[in-house]
Amino acid sequence: MKYIIKIITLFLISISLTANAIPMAIKHGTTLYDPAKAWSSYILFASRDAKTYLIDMMGNEINRWPYHAFPAWPIAGENSAKILVELATIDNYGVDYQPFTGMRNVSIGEVNWQGKVVWQYGSKIDPAHQHHEIQRLSDGNILILRAKKKRIDGWDHDIIDDYIDIISPEGNSVWHWSVADHFDKLGFDSQQQKIMKGARIGNLFHINTATPLGKNKWYDSGDKRFAPENILINSRNGNLAVIICRETGEIVWRLGPNFPSVNYQGEIPRPLDQIIGAHNIHMIPYGLPGAGNLLIFDNQGAAGFPPAKNNILSASRVIEIDPQSMKIVWEYNADKSKQPLYNFYSSFMSNAQRLPNGNTLINEGQSGRLFQVTPEGEIVWEYVSPYYGNAVNPAEHKANKIYRAYAVDYSWAPKGTKYSEHSIQADCVNYKSMPGCN
Repeated sequence: MKYIIKIITLFLISISLTANAIPMAIKHGTTLYDPAKAWSSYILFASRDAKTYLIDMMGNEINRWPYHAFPAWPIAGENSAKILVELATIDNYGVDYQPFTGMRNVSIGEVNWQGKVVWQYGSKIDPAHQHHEIQRLSDGNILILRAKKKRIDGWDHDIIDDYIDIISPEGNSVWHWSVADHFDKLGFDSQQQKIMKGARIGNLFHINTATPLGKNKWYDSGDKRFAPENILINSRNGNLAVIICRETGEIVWRLGPNFPSVNYQGEIPRPLDQIIGAHNIHMIPYGLPGAGNLLIFDNQGAAGFPPAKNNILSASRVIEIDPQSMKIVWEYNADKSKQPLYNFYSSFMSNAQRLPNGNTLINEGQSGRLFQVTPEGEIVWEYVSPYYGNAVNPAEHKANKIYRAYAVDYSWAPKGTKYSEHSIQADCVNYKSMPGCN
């Protein structure tokens, strides 16, 4: 038991310290672009240099905000041009203030195109402690994933509890839900609970997603579990996702924490297999191809109690699953692009987004690589971030990691904002392994 606990601790603490597995020299900016096959838009992301960027498909910097974000959230609306960001953090580092826990985050805010703060929440006296998720909801309220120290009943040590807080524009909490308060409902068996307690990991659950389901066909056909206002969350460390009923606070749907072994083979659709350390699980929005299915960036890193066994080759994948049948109905891995599986891998961070033409935007966050694939897996756009900043640990190292990236329609920016679109062919002479090179 002590050996298992030691392994878990090493895996779950060290995962955030993983170095970039990229060459010393690499091409940056847009490396490939086929306008005829790609869905063209702006791309919004926050970078390790504590700034947030909006780029076009050519990699041109369209706008820059002097704020970090975890993540940057584009507020919906034509010519909205406003984003939610992180405004201030605590300077000191310590066990309770590791960057990914949210305990360092003092305040969040809404900023306009010019970078002016037009709404703010949190202060040094009453910190926001926001992490991993922030969204402006359709009713004007703001959903925040937050952190606080808490003790699970019967335990002799505190953990960092992840909790959802929905606040009004005036800063009043209108709904909240604690993961720790529902520990016994998460699906961990008695042996797993014993391992989790013995591991004494502060950042135990590492919730990295909290999002409303939105309008969907399942609810329209009578399945009340998928009510549009219900909240879907994901535990990176627990290999677990659940849907929470907004009305009752009860868990009404669960994915994990125990799965069959990972299997990259087999015809689609096929039964869901082992998910490890996943990010950005969400329901594909109404009106998009695959609407109602769940899209998941399955990192296949290190996670689980005890740690789940992944494929012998470290390789990530993006999977789309039917939430009723629990079957994989679409997937992307590097093999779909005629590359070795291990060419696509991010042990942490990352996300994926379904686009209106059926393509999928993928953020391979660990290496700062964004790319767009067709349903068949052809890469039709690729971009590598040139924006470097301090790595997580050690801080003096530099990294271009991207936690999350979003495709944003051209109409979102101020009227008249410029963008460019023209074909970019892969440089197969100097970069023989690039997408599009045989």
